[in-house]
Amino acid sequence: MAAHAPELTPAPPEWTFDRVERVAADLEPCTASEVLRWSLETFGSRLVIASSFGAEDVVLIDLAVQIDPKVRIFTLDTGRLPQETYDVMERLRQRYGVRFEVLFPDPESLGQLLADQGPNGFYRSIDARRACCGVRKVEPLRRVLSTADAWVTGLRREQAVTRADIPKAELDLANGRLVKINPLAGWSEDDVWNHIREHNVPYNLLHDMGYPSIGCAPCTRAVKPGEGVRAGRWWWERPEDKECGLHKA
Repeated sequence: MAAHAPELTPAPPEWTFDRVERVAADLEPCTASEVLRWSLETFGSRLVIASSFGAEDVVLIDLAVQIDPKVRIFTLDTGRLPQETYDVMERLRQRYGVRFEVLFPDPESLGQLLADQGPNGFYRSIDARRACCGVRKVEPLRRVLSTADAWVTGLRREQAVTRADIPKAELDLANGRLVKINPLAGWSEDDVWNHIREHNVPYNLLHDMGYPSIGCAPCTRAVKPGEGVRAGRWWWERPEDKECGLHKA
């Protein structure tokens, strides 16, 4: 007698541009919590939330752990972060009981970068700065995203000219056709801070010192009155060049 064939779980449908565009249209009127709930129900443990512990990121953590206390949250420790970033990471860990997945640069690649351009070579040119970001951020990101089918970011349209048109869901070709989800895309800066204050969410104290956007210590400064929220990031470059490679199609 022939053995009974096992029941196979159907493969999930491929995420095409058309499919993701339809999902983005459906998610556009949804709240951030609704977008996160859909994301967690759709992708489960194959969903990861990116966090650099800025204001948007702590909001996402606060919202996500209410839906799934074991949600996967990762951060990229570049080796050049301000102490205040480590401080808020610890306060969030204690508040929510989360276990962050921490990714570090590959030691060999980092050693070669430092040999080639020294510790501060990123100030010399856009190419040098992008090379530094590539080793410290982009490669570790791809490493963690290789374990995922979708990732969540704190990107907002209001943040910069490079982000003005971001949808709530998009296809990330640079990282293996993952679905990239931006629950806060339509939020204003006031929306972010109102949530932080209303829910007493721990946040990076550099925000109180004039740093609306925080990255590596040598590449971030406080903004001046009237400047945009990302003016302090790579302030020596043109606004249209101010991305590190994490969020390019």
